[in-house]
Amino acid sequence: MRRLAARGAAGDAREVAAPAADGWDSAQARSPSPWRLIGLCAIWDTGVFLPSAAWNGVSSGVERRRLNEAKKLSSVQEVQLKRFEVTRPQGLGNKERGRVPRMARQPAPPWVHAAFLFCLLSLGGAIEIPMDPSIQNELTQPPTITKQSVKDHIVDPRDNILIECEAKGNPAPSFHWTRNSRFFNIAKDPRVSMRRRSGTLVIDFRSGGRPEEYEGEYQCFARNKFGTALSNRIRLQVSKSPLWPKENLDPVVVQEGAPLTLQCNPPPGLPSPVIFWMSSSMEPIAQDKRVSQGHNGDLYFSNVMLQDMQTDYSCNARFHFTHTIQQKNPFTLKVLTNHPYNDSSLRNHPDMYSARGVAERTPSFMYPQGTASSQMVLRGMDLLLECIASGVPTPDIAWYKKGGDLPSDKAKFENFNKALRITNVSEEDSGEYFCLASNKMGSIRHTISVRVKAAPYWLDEPKNLILAPGEDGRLVCRANGNPKPTVQWMVNGEPLQSAPPNPNREVAGDTIIFRDTQISSRAVYQCNTSNEHGYLLANAFVSVLDVPPRMLSPRNQLIRVILYNRTRLDCPFFGSPIPTLRWFKNGQGSNLDGGNYHVYENGSLEIKMIRKEDQGIYTCVATNILGKAENQVRLEVKDPTRIYRMPEDQVAKRGTTVQLECRVKHDPSLKLTVSWLKDDEPLYIGNRMKKEDDSLTIFGVAERDQGSYTCVASTELDQDLAKAYLTVLADQATPTNRLAALPKGRPDRPRDLELTDLAERSVRLTWIPGDDNNSPITDYVVQFEEDQFQPGVWHDHSKYPGSVNSAVLRLSPYVNYQFRVIAINEVGSSHPSLPSERYRTSGAPPESNPGDVKGEGTRKNNMEITWTPMNATSAFGPNLRYIVKWRRRETREAWNNVTVWGSRYVVGQTPVYVPYEIRVQAENDFGKGPEPESVIGYSGEDLPSAPRRFRVRQPNLETINLEWDHPEHPNGIMLGYTLKYVAFNGTKVGKQIVENFSPNQTKFTVQRTDPVSRYRFTLSARTQVGSGEAVTEESPAPPNEAYTNNQADIATQGWFIGLMCAIALLVLILLIVCFIKRSRGGKYPVREKKDVPLGPEDPKEEDGSFDYSDEDNKPLQGSQTSLDGTIKQQESDDSLVDYGEGGEGQFNEDGSFIGQYTVKKDKDETEGNESSEATSPVNAIYSLA
Repeated sequence: MRRLAARGAAGDAREVAAPAADGWDSAQARSPSPWRLIGLCAIWDTGVFLPSAAWNGVSSGVERRRLNEAKKLSSVQEVQLKRFEVTRPQGLGNKERGRVPRMARQPAPPWVHAAFLFCLLSLGGAIEIPMDPSIQNELTQPPTITKQSVKDHIVDPRDNILIECEAKGNPAPSFHWTRNSRFFNIAKDPRVSMRRRSGTLVIDFRSGGRPEEYEGEYQCFARNKFGTALSNRIRLQVSKSPLWPKENLDPVVVQEGAPLTLQCNPPPGLPSPVIFWMSSSMEPIAQDKRVSQGHNGDLYFSNVMLQDMQTDYSCNARFHFTHTIQQKNPFTLKVLTNHPYNDSSLRNHPDMYSARGVAERTPSFMYPQGTASSQMVLRGMDLLLECIASGVPTPDIAWYKKGGDLPSDKAKFENFNKALRITNVSEEDSGEYFCLASNKMGSIRHTISVRVKAAPYWLDEPKNLILAPGEDGRLVCRANGNPKPTVQWMVNGEPLQSAPPNPNREVAGDTIIFRDTQISSRAVYQCNTSNEHGYLLANAFVSVLDVPPRMLSPRNQLIRVILYNRTRLDCPFFGSPIPTLRWFKNGQGSNLDGGNYHVYENGSLEIKMIRKEDQGIYTCVATNILGKAENQVRLEVKDPTRIYRMPEDQVAKRGTTVQLECRVKHDPSLKLTVSWLKDDEPLYIGNRMKKEDDSLTIFGVAERDQGSYTCVASTELDQDLAKAYLTVLADQATPTNRLAALPKGRPDRPRDLELTDLAERSVRLTWIPGDDNNSPITDYVVQFEEDQFQPGVWHDHSKYPGSVNSAVLRLSPYVNYQFRVIAINEVGSSHPSLPSERYRTSGAPPESNPGDVKGEGTRKNNMEITWTPMNATSAFGPNLRYIVKWRRRETREAWNNVTVWGSRYVVGQTPVYVPYEIRVQAENDFGKGPEPESVIGYSGEDLPSAPRRFRVRQPNLETINLEWDHPEHPNGIMLGYTLKYVAFNGTKVGKQIVENFSPNQTKFTVQRTDPVSRYRFTLSARTQVGSGEAVTEESPAPPNEAYTNNQADIATQGWFIGLMCAIALLVLILLIVCFIKRSRGGKYPVREKKDVPLGPEDPKEEDGSFDYSDEDNKPLQGSQTSLDGTIKQQESDDSLVDYGEGGEGQFNEDGSFIGQYTVKKDKDETEGNESSEATSPVNAIYSLA
């Protein structure tokens, strides 16, 4: 048996309160669980308030932490509440401010809002008027602006214009507007209306009108009889998305290797459009360190390569309000090159530029120009520095800051290191930055002088001030900026100088001091602080209230608490001047404070340890100079739930019956529920099991029944748990000797425990062993229980051999010990002995610190610090708490620290995945623990950037080699890489294959399945957040890809077969004609006379044959056509007659030459010998014609 807890979460959670069972509190029937008010305010001071838990029922975890709360709560308040600061006087004449919380509200009855306001009031803060209607109707309040449009209000011209202005006050304020500092008469414009019970302007264009007519500067005024509040000056502008001017762009001609800038020049829009580059087919332009888009929208080529001609380039502008994209006419590139073939295998060549005949050159800056420039940025904005350089090879960009390092927590490199972004700029970020562009040919740098200016920002924003008559107070308006802003005070919207004089008011620069305020001092003050970069406007009212005390929670609440627990009683109230609160019990005259009671500043009464005598009726009385009010809380003390007969560990044979006992003692006025768990999961009660009030019986035990069984006894206020383990044995053979046949059992419990040799850190425990029941006792386990941190929960202290019955126990400071002993033999464990008397040790500072300290991000911008909380034996004193320290690793910054009562703390606003040094030190009321060792933790991870330098090489047709470098920004622990690739051939795409690699692998070889297809590879890195940006590359085309594709795709086409047949027929005809020409006249040179030598003036007859050029279609030179159609011979003797056998050329009846180009016999032998060259096929064709 193992006892788990004497008082569980449910009991601790419901110790606060419970609905009345006897009708004593009739108010609980009208409002949901008024007792939960304790969760709204009383628990707040401990620093463990959870709004959802408070409203839906205080959770067990919250209440368990409440049991461990300390008396000194100032540190945790400061940590938990530091985000909110409001102002109120702490008493007459007090003008200081305090920190109070503002909790997220959920819909609730008015009394809850009132109770919440009490928390704000009692903890020290500006008084909000409670939501209780009776108080709302009585108390007056000047106007307060609650909602307004942004200062630069840009609207969509297609929609109606809405300018927001809402305010609250009592009486409800009225509204009016100014436009361009002049009264805006809404009634005169039919398009303009004002929402009911609001100052929001609505300008309707459904009936026509141009939105541009209403552009200007608007300001809202909310007024009631106690003052006037002002909104910011709202500049109204209508969104504009002008069209791109039409233009015809000539092709851009550039030499390969030269730099190039394609200018976008988008039309000016409001707000400015988002620029991106795509092709005319809407494919995004791939960018890398060679080709990238600048911040101004232009597309920069550090050097142009031949492959840049493969697409066109179009600049696109996306406008926010109209949700439209406008596309500029595309640029077309024409690249002049010495290497006209775009051999894709050269892209990954180690010396690609030399391989393509491109001259290498040193870097030069394309943007910005020159060697130096300057830039101004406002505090709190992002600083973007950009350097884009040209050069061959493509230069690398590096960034530096003169006289220091880049702010690593705010600096981020973008656009392939061409841009440096520093977020949330502050004054220390000013200075000189320079970018260094370098390649193997040299380097160049550009210096940028950064000046940080600042629009006004608050150092001390004025807060609403609520005073009682005769009290003093002040309004403070402190702001900073660069240049130093000026401060202007106004009252009710008018300059303070022109306001009526007030003897109780004094202006001292950025502070207004009020003395002896009266009801007539109520007004709304405006502080306007401005410089050339902007302004801040804040409203703060001064309200003087004169209200007697009033209780804000239902009367006669019932609170039910478990004995020995700690609780607090709450009594929310309201009044001005702020009332004082006192507590009384059962009508007694003495104020409860001190000893077992402690009254906090907010009026909550804490009872440190509930005893039976604490039951009764408690009365709280709130008093100020105007009167008093009181309320009562009835406290009932209930007995804790205890399992006094716990289930025991058992060993059973298969098929036998086992009974697990669980007998419980509880408060009879509470409903008891007993349930069972098996292996910490709810137990299904099947046919073989029987559950009774005090036991669980299992019939026919099987192997699957083996495991741990936990009995859970719970009421609506608390619970107790006990666990036992059931072991199931297989069937065994019959014993072979008489000794083995003796029945064995668990040992009887040890008895008569005695404490001797009492010392500061040790004690001797002696006991009398019980009967071993035929199985020798092998071990004794000494357990202890302490009544402060986990009363009723027994822990193992030490273990001793079965041969001893006395041991010296080492003890820890500040523990009220109680011991018991359990005997163990081979059958099982005995029942625990009856507990010994208690022994308390004195306190001391902790001697150790919590273990298992970790720092891990749960989001990309935080780090959750966790640790294992120390138990009662290591606390060493009251008020155990933890001092948590952290700072960035390897920096000189100071440690951040916070005091925490729990076991976790979340650090917000951290950069992505950076190391932190973490220390967690224990502390109690006696002092601090030893200085802890630093533990390294990391803030949250994000998606990694893309792998760098992804290279695809194809050494042969069978394999493809992939190589890549690790991402520049891992943004976390790299889990590996994911490679997706697919084969494609033209429009045919194969099945995608996915490979996952370890984070150290940067190479991979793909075995090609065929020599024809190409491959497309997509690679991305992974962290635990997911896969980051991917990079895509394609394998180079195989050298015979074009030929193979033609064979595969063209050779089977019908038109191709027909063309080849036609060409074959033509060749056959040419061969036949050549043969005829050769046999008949081809060997006779066609010349006028055989004795005329070839001369330079006769180029057409160099080869002894006719040259049929375009001029051959003209009439023969030296002849003319007569009127009767005959050809007359002129000066030249050249005629066709010479080629016939007669003196004149004769024609047959069909018009053909009779001579058939034969020559005279006296020319046959001579000229036939002179022709040594074969007649060309072309001439043969012409001669055939």
